[in-house]
Amino acid sequence: MAWMTRIALLIGLVVLALGGRASADDYPTRAITVIVPYAAGGPTDTLARLIGQAMGKTLGQTILIEDVGGAGGTLGAAKAAQAPPDGYVLLLHNTAQATAVALYRSLPYDPVTDFEPIGQVADVPQTIVARPNFPANDLKGLIAQIKAQQDKLSYGHAGIGSAAHLCGMLLSSTLGVEMTSVAYRGTGPALNDLMAGQIDLLCDQTTNTVPQIRAGKIKAYAVTTKTRVAALPDLPTADEAGLPGFEVFVWHGLYAPKGTPMPIIDKLVGALQTALKDETVIKRLSELGAQPVSPERATPDGLRAHLKAEIARWTPIIKAAGVYAN
Repeated sequence: MAWMTRIALLIGLVVLALGGRASADDYPTRAITVIVPYAAGGPTDTLARLIGQAMGKTLGQTILIEDVGGAGGTLGAAKAAQAPPDGYVLLLHNTAQATAVALYRSLPYDPVTDFEPIGQVADVPQTIVARPNFPANDLKGLIAQIKAQQDKLSYGHAGIGSAAHLCGMLLSSTLGVEMTSVAYRGTGPALNDLMAGQIDLLCDQTTNTVPQIRAGKIKAYAVTTKTRVAALPDLPTADEAGLPGFEVFVWHGLYAPKGTPMPIIDKLVGALQTALKDETVIKRLSELGAQPVSPERATPDGLRAHLKAEIARWTPIIKAAGVYAN
C-alpha cells in the first residue's frame, strides 16, 4: 500500500506541475492590476497609466491602476507584497522602495526579498516649484526668502521617505534651514494645494509638474538634474541657478510578489521592454521631462542591482540626518 501512496503522490505532483506550466503559458487570461503606492493624480500614477496601457497591448489584457496611498508608499508596497504570486497584481514604485529600509524601523515587507523584480521603467527629474503668487522670481531669490523665513514657509511631500520628501530634505540640508513640512497621501493632492496657495513649496517630479508649469499655475525655479530637460528648455538646473552640485532624480521600478513563476516574469519583462520602445510612450515621457531606461536596466537583474545600490546610497544619508518614520 505504501508504494501505491507514493505513486499517487508522484502523479499529483506531476499534475500540479503541468497545471502550473499551463497557467504560466496561458498568462494573462484576465486583467492585471498595478498598485501605485501613492494617491491618484501623482507622478507615479501618471507613469503607471502610460506604461500600463502600452504593456496591456502586448499582453492582450487590460492593466488597471490601483492607487493605495499613505505612509510614504509603504502601505501600497505591503499590499502588493502580500498579493498572490500569480502575475495579476504588480507594483510600480519609485526611489522610496530603497529609502524605506532606513526610514522605517519596522516594515511589513522586505523591499529586496519579498518581490520579484521585473525591471526599471523611467528616470524622472524633479522640479523646485512654489505657489503661483510666491514673491521670489528666481532660485537665488527663493533661497534668500527661505533663509529669511524658514519657520514660516511650508513645503509639501507625499510622506516621509517619498521622493518629494527626500528632495525637500536635501534642499533644507543644503541650505541649513528647517521648513515646516506638510505630509500628503501623494503629491497629487500636494500639488493641488500648492496651486491653491495652501502651501508654499514643493519638490515634485516633472511627470506631475510640467503641465502646471507650462500653464502658469505654479512658479518653477529649477530642475534637479545636471542637464536641462527638453520639456522645460528655459528652466535652469539647480546647479546653474544657485545651488552648485544639487542633484536628485527619481527612478521607478516594476515588481511582482515573491514567488511569481519565472515564465510569467519573462512575459512581463518582454511587455515592459516593448512598451519602452513604443514611440507614443517615448514621446509622452519626453513631454513630461522623463526618460525611459535602457533595455539593460529594464530587466530583473538591472532592477535588483539598482535597488541594492540605492539602499546602500541612501541609508547612511538618512541615518546621519536622524529621520525616521516610525
